[in-house]
Amino acid sequence: MFTGIIEALGEIKNIEKEGSNVHFTFAAPLTQELKIDQSVAHNGVCLTVVKTEGDQYTVTAIEETLQKTSLGEWTLGQKINLERCMPANGRFDGHIVQGHVDQIGEVENISEKDGSWVFDFKFDPSFGNVTVEKGSITINGTSLTCFNSKNGRFSVAIIPYTFEYTNFHQLKIGDKVNLEFDVIGKYIQRIIRGYES
Repeated sequence: MFTGIIEALGEIKNIEKEGSNVHFTFAAPLTQELKIDQSVAHNGVCLTVVKTEGDQYTVTAIEETLQKTSLGEWTLGQKINLERCMPANGRFDGHIVQGHVDQIGEVENISEKDGSWVFDFKFDPSFGNVTVEKGSITINGTSLTCFNSKNGRFSVAIIPYTFEYTNFHQLKIGDKVNLEFDVIGKYIQRIIRGYES
């Protein structure tokens, strides 16, 4: 389980395809603290560490993960938001984040507002995911609060600290992002809608 509070930015150093899998190698300041089989959220996607060497480590993404997230668009040198699992005795500073991306969203607009930024996002509402005004959303692994919540659209405000220390400063209009919707909201949706036949 994660909290959506980003610990560090990792830089993609190598991308290697093997069959339907892709191995991503990162350089990151927290590499020395990682171990094999540890789960780390990468832009909100929970991936397992399969190798560590010096200041670099490697994770593997399977075909389903590549199809349902923005990982297939990652490029060498790109900065990725990183978060290790929450320790059982740690503070819960964000919200409940599973590291399981629900769908891809797209940056629709970016505007500067007196030293902060407002990011507008759109997503395909046919997947059944919803946002709630002042509810939680995870964008590229970052725990944020929604506003302007509409069918298939929402906005978030980004303070200067978050802008600098996550990869929000890299995002441009049209970029794809990983969205994980609030887990409590997902359970309520399932109870109300049931399962499709």
